[in-house]
Formats: sequence, structure tokens, C-alpha cells
Amino acid sequence: MKRDRVATAEPRGSSSSSAAATASPPSSSSAMVVPRCQVEGCNVALVDAKDYHRRHKVCEIHSKAPKVVVLGIEQRFCQQCSRFHVISEFDDSKRSCRRRLAGHNERRRKSSAESVIRNPSPLGSPHYPYRT
Repeated sequence: MKRDRVATAEPRGSSSSSAAATASPPSSSSAMVVPRCQVEGCNVALVDAKDYHRRHKVCEIHSKAPKVVVLGIEQRFCQQCSRFHVISEFDDSKRSCRRRLAGHNERRRKSSAESVIRNPSPLGSPHYPYRT
């Protein structure tokens, strides 16, 4: 069973050398690691990059590049998956992999078909101005 530890605070204004003596400087394991682009040969620090690029460990240039080398393999960053895929998973110069594009197009076709079912013809609409 875990026991809860209660931290005690010293009153303001008191100076205690024991508190300062027990505090240790941050160790190397707790120090912030600077995120860098994972593309081979790119050593760009992502400290000032957008959150998206830091989260996915890719600089803006390589997120849009048609071909990069990651882990010794030629790949491209997929803007839908936010991951690198081998080049063969993309059509031509597209930035989204075939699998994600297929899902996207299927959803578009589905919503388009549903709108036609709801309103099959603009002539049948009471809002169509040239209704006879």
C-alpha cells in the first residue's frame, strides 16, 4: 500500500539553508531534450518550430519534401497520417498516402450521395427561383 507524502512548506521570509542544501540541480535525465527533425542529415532543432512539427519530429521543409531518407529508407511525410511512409504508398506527387486518400474520397462520395437523396433536384426545391 502506498503512503501519501505530505510536503511541508516553510513560512515566508524564513531562510533555511537545509532546504537549499537538499535541493539538487536537475539531472541529465530530467533535462529537456531538444527535439530535432528525424530526417537523416537534418539537424534542425525544433525548439522554435510549430507545435505540429515538434510533435511529429519533422521540420517544415521535410514535412513538404517529395522525398527524404528516414532510417535509411526513402520516404515521404503523409499530411493525413502525420507519419513517414515509403514513396510507393503515394500517387505521383501527392502528400497523402493512397490509403488515407481512399478513405477521404469515400467519405466525400458518401456525403455527396446523401445530399442528392435529401434533395434530388434543385427544380423540386421551393427555393429554386425559376420553378414552373
